[in-house]
Amino acid sequence: MNVSSHIEAVYEEVRRRNPGEAEFHQAAAEVLDSLAPALERHPEYAETGILERLVEPERQLIFRVPWVDDQGKVRVNRGFRVEFSSALGPYKGGLRFHPSVNLGIVKFLGFEQIFKNALTGMAIGGGKGGSDFDPKGRSDGEVMRFCQSFMTELYRHLGEHTDVPAGDIGVGGREIGYLFGQYKRITNRYESGVLTGKAVGWGGSHVRTEATGYGAVYFAQEMLATRGEGFDGRRVVVSGSGNVAVYAVEKVHALGGRVVACSDSSGYLVDEDGIDLELLKDLKEVRRARISDYAEAKPAARFSDRGTVYDVPCDIALPCATQNEVRREDAVALVKNGVRAVAEGANMPCTPEAVELFREAGVLFGPGKAANAGGVATSGLEMQQNAARDSWTFEQTEARLSAVMRDVHTDCRATAEAYGGNADDYVLGANVAGFLRVAEAMAAQGVI
Repeated sequence: MNVSSHIEAVYEEVRRRNPGEAEFHQAAAEVLDSLAPALERHPEYAETGILERLVEPERQLIFRVPWVDDQGKVRVNRGFRVEFSSALGPYKGGLRFHPSVNLGIVKFLGFEQIFKNALTGMAIGGGKGGSDFDPKGRSDGEVMRFCQSFMTELYRHLGEHTDVPAGDIGVGGREIGYLFGQYKRITNRYESGVLTGKAVGWGGSHVRTEATGYGAVYFAQEMLATRGEGFDGRRVVVSGSGNVAVYAVEKVHALGGRVVACSDSSGYLVDEDGIDLELLKDLKEVRRARISDYAEAKPAARFSDRGTVYDVPCDIALPCATQNEVRREDAVALVKNGVRAVAEGANMPCTPEAVELFREAGVLFGPGKAANAGGVATSGLEMQQNAARDSWTFEQTEARLSAVMRDVHTDCRATAEAYGGNADDYVLGANVAGFLRVAEAMAAQGVI
């Protein structure tokens, strides 16, 4: 079998069967383009249709979510859950509430989740879900009523051994609480392992809030260490100012780095003294305000609604906002300004053109499925604690997270070297390592 022709045929089938789903096409191409060395060494995976099955979700759910706003008006949103792969364990992946959510977005996220979850070494499959509902500007009552309606349909597809959602953009502790309350109400079971990202007081795990941001920084630290470098004294730019970005800032500062810029959808902020973490947390986690308010509170800082955060010179960049935010021109600016490493805290924030430029320039690049695996890894740790009716300390959990991210990094480098010869090719390493784990399980379980 000609491996290249086989991969191209699979990709063309993805495009044919999923028209108009550009993000899913992009995610599929990014993985498939890396798999030729794996299929050449394991031709049985090509011969038994592993790729053809892997790019097709096991189940796709689309449903209506009716709810009533504070004025008594009936609103209707659309809900999604794509259960992509259960080869390694129950479907696992977050729920995203944002106006941009559609089936293609959810499929891209779910497909990425397969390999990300496999890289953690935990027994969890891949899935993703969400809705085009926008919680921004909505009252707690409106968010509660929406979440209750959403879970009233979704609950029948969930279970600690079936599908375990978590949070994502627009779904934080408040939303997880409302979703879990409705699941418990409908099922009459305190099945704490059915949702992760819960509050510590009722089944949640320490470090879950911080995990994705911390994990991305740990991964970047491991990459830098291969060149005898670290965060100490480095200028760092973090895109976004949500949960992932905030805790990436926190961990960079703990490791001696200085985050000089972050952003939100309105623009970006530069603070040469280093981002004031307490002020940022107050703005984003308490007041739910805009990043421009930071500059008003601290006159030495500068806010701009022109250009991007990547125009700010830095040694290390951590894109933590959303998909395809780092375009080729942003990558050009980063490389020109001497960036040493880029680690994706968000899911697929760098376009293919940007990734190609980083790799050509010799910039250390950590793809999201490896660099931001800390979030789902800690969700896996939360599931372990729930299963044992146990609770670990913050220090215990963070130590486990750090170990997982170190192992992910080691696995990516070893696989890249074994299948491509260049240990710095983390894209190849992450894709092949994740694929091999899932493919082995699929082959053992028969044609299902």
